[in-house]
Amino acid sequence: MPDSRHAHLPDESATEALAARMAPLVASGGRIHLHGDLGAGKTSFARALLRGVGVTGRIKSPTFTLVEPYKVSNLYCYHFDFYRFTDPREWLDAGFRDALRDDALVLIEWAERAGGALPVPDLDIALSYEGAGRGVTLDAHTAKGQAWLNTLFPDATV
Repeated sequence: MPDSRHAHLPDESATEALAARMAPLVASGGRIHLHGDLGAGKTSFARALLRGVGVTGRIKSPTFTLVEPYKVSNLYCYHFDFYRFTDPREWLDAGFRDALRDDALVLIEWAERAGGALPVPDLDIALSYEGAGRGVTLDAHTAKGQAWLNTLFPDATV
């Protein structure tokens, strides 16, 4: 069973602040799946996280291109968006398997559209509408993801 943490994000700047706090933790790579309805903040979170690890210039949404790659120093970053997938085999046919390196930062929006074809992420991040702001639930699936949660939420009881 994954370890989980929940927080309220009152506005977009709080979403960006959470991503900025996470950036130093993921600077050596990891896999994060982003979940939530359209407009819930997945792309905003991904952009802020990529900025936090050092990506400069325009950070585009990969909705139409499926993937936007970035390189910061020795870190490869891949921002995927599988919203347009209608069949899990599309992920396999697209040839993205090589991008899922252990030393890369891999962010995947709409990961559920790839079915069970993806490896288990270090962290699942679900963003949802919560009052005027957003709610965020983070679920760790690996020791790396657990370490990230423990650092982000040091006072949380398990």
